[in-house]
Amino acid sequence: MDNSPYPPEKWQEPSIDQTPPADAPVEEAAAAPLDPAPLAKTPASAGRIPAGLKWFIIIIFGLVIISGLCIAAYYLAQDDIRSVSIVRMEGTMVTGNYEDEEVIGSEVVGKALRSAADDPMVEAIVLRVNSPGGTPAAAQEIIGDLEYAKSKKPVFVSMGDMGTSAAYYVSAHADRIYANPDTFTAGVGVIWQFSDVSRWMEKEGYNVSVVKSGSKKDMGSTARPLSTDERAYAEKIVDDSFENFIADVTAERSILRADIDDGRVIRGADAVKMNIVDELGNLNDAIAGAKRMASSRR
Repeated sequence: MDNSPYPPEKWQEPSIDQTPPADAPVEEAAAAPLDPAPLAKTPASAGRIPAGLKWFIIIIFGLVIISGLCIAAYYLAQDDIRSVSIVRMEGTMVTGNYEDEEVIGSEVVGKALRSAADDPMVEAIVLRVNSPGGTPAAAQEIIGDLEYAKSKKPVFVSMGDMGTSAAYYVSAHADRIYANPDTFTAGVGVIWQFSDVSRWMEKEGYNVSVVKSGSKKDMGSTARPLSTDERAYAEKIVDDSFENFIADVTAERSILRADIDDGRVIRGADAVKMNIVDELGNLNDAIAGAKRMASSRR
């Protein structure tokens, strides 16, 4: 039995209307969570060189280029002055770093030759020779430096009053030799002089006592003459040195040994006929010839 107070056809399932009344207060929607603050953006100008600094760099760079061009133009304009280096070998030749009006040291000449050889503004070298010679060792030291210079650029010799003995020894290694008609040259030979004042000492009653470790230790003393053994030994040294000298000279130049082995000096006018020198001419002629050879090697 249905005890509902309503007729069956009138009964409906109760429902809940969730629509708020028109006059109900409207709740505001919950605010959306905020995004983290965006990272600061790099300004467009960051990393760029300031305009003022850029122009400063451009101006400096331009000045460097212009200066370089001006320097190059100057040196090219001075080619007649700068292209040939003159190295002087005047006086008696000795080894060492020494120079005066009468003596020239091998180190002085050698240093000048090497400096000119290493200078990019020098295209040729003229060795101005005015020397009676000197020690074989001094000549050999200078020859070593001359050969170094010659491996890099032409080396010419210009002889003044004389270029004899060891001075000719050095000159023979040059690419070309100039001399004046009356220049004294050649004089190829070795000499070792000994003085003996023992007779004067005896006459004056002057005596010298010598204590020595070997029989030849005081060889060359002016207080006594050479012994026979000492003379033979000195002759061997001279002969060996001479053979080295003349062999080197005849290897460097096509010269007949018989033309120079007597050790005499020869005038430039005759020397050119014997291939002892190449041309007759002064310093300016040698400079001009060196320039021509340098130009031909470019």
